[in-house]
Amino acid sequence: MTVANRRFRITLCLAALCASPVVFAQADEERFLACAKNYPDDNAQRLKCYDAAIKPVPGPEAQPEAAVSEPDNDGASATVPRSYLTRAWNLDDKANPDESKLGRLRPYRQSYLVVRKSSNPNNQPGSVVPGHSVAVPGDLDALEAKFMLSFKADIGSQRDIDFLGLKTLRLWAAYTQQSNWQVFNTRNSSPFRETNYQPELIATFGTGNHSGLKMINLGLEHQSNGRPLPESRSWNRVYLQGGWEWNNSTSILARGWWRLPENPLKDDNPDINDYIGRADILARWEPLDKSQAVAILLRDNLRMRNRGFVQIDWALPFALGNAARVHAQFSSGYGESLIDYNHRQTTFGLGFSFREW
Repeated sequence: MTVANRRFRITLCLAALCASPVVFAQADEERFLACAKNYPDDNAQRLKCYDAAIKPVPGPEAQPEAAVSEPDNDGASATVPRSYLTRAWNLDDKANPDESKLGRLRPYRQSYLVVRKSSNPNNQPGSVVPGHSVAVPGDLDALEAKFMLSFKADIGSQRDIDFLGLKTLRLWAAYTQQSNWQVFNTRNSSPFRETNYQPELIATFGTGNHSGLKMINLGLEHQSNGRPLPESRSWNRVYLQGGWEWNNSTSILARGWWRLPENPLKDDNPDINDYIGRADILARWEPLDKSQAVAILLRDNLRMRNRGFVQIDWALPFALGNAARVHAQFSSGYGESLIDYNHRQTTFGLGFSFREW
């Protein structure tokens, strides 16, 4: 391209800007100055920078749900994937534009099915409460199936609250169910050893930050196994949880909780905090292509006589169709399930986990 042609194109571009105040209003004057400064001797790159600067800025309705728009080095908009916490808690408010309708079901905790083996099956569950311990040892297999189903729904939101650095508020109703199934124990008709039911109400406060502290959760949670005595276990708690994220791939959820007091005559497990703990941290890593994910859960009772729990989940980069992938799970400590709140064991499982829907 000749120098004359390049000058003609630049002149035509500037003329178009003068003739179109709407486009000029959308263009950022600082971008034009940056173009001239960054490419003083490169007419082609400078013209490309001018072209990017005068592109109309799309409205919120033009943004795809799976991505957000951020400026690149040339001043043009670039599409990047939504991060895990943004997707999981809808921090950018893209999933339910119609506030008159209940939000669709969304994933909460990881949903999976694994076959796992325990180093120490709990054949005789017990509690410090008289009458809450099984008198006769059971006949359990060390190998069993474990599955978890977990989802939540958006039940309300408030935008632009702007209070103490918090920008948005969203309310969720959540439900998690974990079952341990003695599927290989055919001599005892393959019973379900235990099922834990866990409904929650969660208020999510978004900070609007792209990295660092992105959200604060305030939750009310009930957990029980729905069993009669002597195997009945249950409790209620409120918790405060912070969510941090970096590089759109690494996130940490840290929370502490307070158990709601119960009538001592009806309390199935008054010492549950000393075993299941008083706080936990969930660290998660997932690459931008979402091909795999690693999550590490650490739980602790925060006492001198320390008791804790660790669980590592790895959704491997081996797809099972479009809906699932191979999943490995390792756990060690107290409280692998509610009936085992004061029982220590180590487990390893392999199966599959469901992708986000």
